Amino acid sequence: MKRSTLYLLGIIITIIVGIYFYINCCSYCSPMVQQQEEAKQEVAPTPAPPKASSYPFALSDGDFNYETQDNYNFNRSSPRFLEPVSENVTRGISPGLKDYLATHKDKVLTLTGYYQSDEDNNTAFPNLGLARANSVKNHLTSLEIPSSQIDIQGKLMGDMVADGNIFKGPIAYAFSEKSGNDDDEIKALYEKITSDPLVLYFDTAEASINPSEEQRQKIADIVRYLDKVENAKCNIVGYTDSKGGRQTNLRLGQGRADFAKAYLVQNGIAADRIASSSKGPNDPIASNATEEGRAKNRRTVISIK
Repeated sequence: MKRSTLYLLGIIITIIVGIYFYINCCSYCSPMVQQQEEAKQEVAPTPAPPKASSYPFALSDGDFNYETQDNYNFNRSSPRFLEPVSENVTRGISPGLKDYLATHKDKVLTLTGYYQSDEDNNTAFPNLGLARANSVKNHLTSLEIPSSQIDIQGKLMGDMVADGNIFKGPIAYAFSEKSGNDDDEIKALYEKITSDPLVLYFDTAEASINPSEEQRQKIADIVRYLDKVENAKCNIVGYTDSKGGRQTNLRLGQGRADFAKAYLVQNGIAADRIASSSKGPNDPIASNATEEGRAKNRRTVISIK
């Protein structure tokens, strides 16, 4: 074979081998191919939406057990449960829960209301969970379960997921024995409320209430005391400054007391447990000679008796 032929054959073999290695080893190095591969790696699968939380209506204590997947449901940022209540829940309450507590006077049912930190709390309670538990408590007492055998509390539940705008069953149930220190606790609560009663201040012609965190806690203490002491009442007295006629101020003070009463009723305190009255300009706590003093005298005092 001639040298030129061998030389040509070598060139052809070199080209074929080069093409082979390029296709099998270096094609990834192509900018276009590399971009396509990177794009595949960057496109992550869309995660599935989190599954909505659902907490059951579950009662369990010794031989008494009742459970249903139904429960009290609430709209987001709402303290009031949705109606109607499931028949399965109603069946568990009466006769089941009602009869059990009636025959076990030493038992207390604790209701724990769940809430999320991003919900709006427009209630009189320190948190929305406590307000939800109070709403369920009021329903239980309407079915003749004594409030003295019910405790309420709130719990932040960050991983709770709504079904659309509805939280399914954000209420938990637990039984416990009554504490031997109940009388001491009630006495301490009474002294706490009476020594530092809840005071709401009003601007002239003001008719709204937006309680602070401290005031909300005082309302929660009052609710607890009323729950535990059968004949106790919440006492609301309205006051005014000295400007204007006495009869006008007495009416204004009564209007403020009644407004505060309506606010508490709206937040779950029974109207027949609240007494409202007016002292008008009587018993000022500051001088009516200054605007600052008059502002302090325009108040509504909420305590217990």
